[in-house]
Amino acid sequence: MADWMIYGANGYTGELIAREAKSRGLTPVLAGRSASVKTLADQLGLRSRIFALESGGLAKEIAGMKLVLHCAGPFSTTARPMMEACLGAGAHYLDITGEISVFELAACLDTEAEATGIVIIPGVGFDVVPTDCVAATLKAALPTATSLALGFDSRSGFSPGTAKTSVEGLGQGGKVRRDGAIVSVPLAWKTRHIDFGGGEKLAMTIPWGDVSTAWHSTGIPNVETYIPASPKLVARLKRLNWVRPFLGLSPVQAIMKSRIAKSVRGPSEETREKTPTFVWGEAANQRGERRIARLQTPNGYTLTVTASLGIVEHLLKKEVQPGFRTPSRLMGADYVTTLPGCGAIVVSKP
Repeated sequence: MADWMIYGANGYTGELIAREAKSRGLTPVLAGRSASVKTLADQLGLRSRIFALESGGLAKEIAGMKLVLHCAGPFSTTARPMMEACLGAGAHYLDITGEISVFELAACLDTEAEATGIVIIPGVGFDVVPTDCVAATLKAALPTATSLALGFDSRSGFSPGTAKTSVEGLGQGGKVRRDGAIVSVPLAWKTRHIDFGGGEKLAMTIPWGDVSTAWHSTGIPNVETYIPASPKLVARLKRLNWVRPFLGLSPVQAIMKSRIAKSVRGPSEETREKTPTFVWGEAANQRGERRIARLQTPNGYTLTVTASLGIVEHLLKKEVQPGFRTPSRLMGADYVTTLPGCGAIVVSKP
């Protein structure tokens, strides 16, 4: 099988993926900026490479790889250099981001990826495989849909990388898609009550990756994304809108991210096993017709491992049309239902 690489394999999620890859008999090259990558690679009997994304000649570092699964966030900083390196080296680019800006960057590189003969597919983990498959399923169930709401209920806690991305989001505010364009909105811009699968809960809008990808997958021009939130949290975020420019300042961001690095470790295996995720979606058209979809998956980090490796194996084994892809456009709307521990996507009328 062709050589491939996990970059950021020493991070929380990267290590989970590396260990599962080894258990499947796969032999990725483990890479990252830290010498701890070599320690992990030696434990697993795999090869390693140590290099920083800021180093020159990045394409040479991944030369000979058929693909790179990029796991080193925040991807707002790290995605562009790795995408450019993959274009230079002729290697497929995959990552596990949920950041809207990264998906939009990837979409802008579609023509270049086609010319180079590679696939660029961000979001091959929990961000955004299940919600993207739900979006595509709802589009098929209601082809005339003009609005789409997506969301999930997960209580497993954050990895360090996800927590740092959330901190960046405080300074950037919310995002929704309106009439085909991504627009900025305040934090906790809109609330509604949603039954994700275990009874109604108060939920608020967040700037989730589907604000980008759902439009690319379905063409539905209006997209919002939600998670459950307590009234206290909603009120706190609404207050933060008054100081949001301050939260985006580099020194403030650095302080908050430093605290995360010291205190956040990611959920334990026991926690992951006990915390499934409930995914929800709603499509509506201009006549007022609606369709609801629900899906239960394993913990988001567990799903990230199996979803990303499934796409890796697909790209290693098959020739595919190059260019920018979303998970459902590459793998089909039912892809998430083929993953271990995932149920069916159940569509109903309200």
